[in-house]
Amino acid sequence: MRNILDPPFGRRAEETAAALPLSGLIGKPQVARPVGGTPKRVLDAILASLALLALLPVMLGIALLIRQGGAGPVFFGHDRIGHGGRSYRCWKFRTMVPDGAAVLAQHLAQDPHARAEWDATAKLRNDPRVTPLGRVLRRTSLDELPQLFNVAVGEMSLVGPRPVVAAELSRYGAAAEDYLAARPGLTGLWQISGRSDTGYDQRVALDSAYVRGWTLVEDLRIMLMTVPVVLKTGGAY
Repeated sequence: MRNILDPPFGRRAEETAAALPLSGLIGKPQVARPVGGTPKRVLDAILASLALLALLPVMLGIALLIRQGGAGPVFFGHDRIGHGGRSYRCWKFRTMVPDGAAVLAQHLAQDPHARAEWDATAKLRNDPRVTPLGRVLRRTSLDELPQLFNVAVGEMSLVGPRPVVAAELSRYGAAAEDYLAARPGLTGLWQISGRSDTGYDQRVALDSAYVRGWTLVEDLRIMLMTVPVVLKTGGAY
């Protein structure tokens, strides 16, 4: 029986899996450097380190608010797929109740509209798991600040494809190879093009377009455009 939390990738995913053996991509050693090579990595390391120093007081304040909000850890780590198919732990500030899996399962079982939304996007606009503070953190993208540590150690990039879990790669089709050629990004074309308001196929196309057309100038442009997008808080939930 399919887990109630799993999006039904269905026939399209089966066809994709036959055409693209993901088991051979995920975890497979890859000699080629990530898209952008050394210049991109140097820029990531410098800017992420400076950002961590500048934002340390903000991050400490958020951690204290989460701790005061009740039981549960301050940080939430989730396994995502990185460059070359290597798995890494992607960090965020915790925005959900500790028993989120059970809360979601019950909600999806009782609400067919929520079930359909989850199946289509693996997201919910009105997610019952999210705490009041968590909603604020998500709307402002402050929940993603701990990913600066992922960038600093080289697991992620400041700009890149949207980080995905292994199961999601079956929805990327041939574009999975583009995704695996880069480090996932703290921001990217998806972030400045509507965020969660974009359809899944559009997110995949944006990731692929970014990787295939990468330039350092494009990275800087995306970083600059991310600031007003985050301040407007549109498409974030």
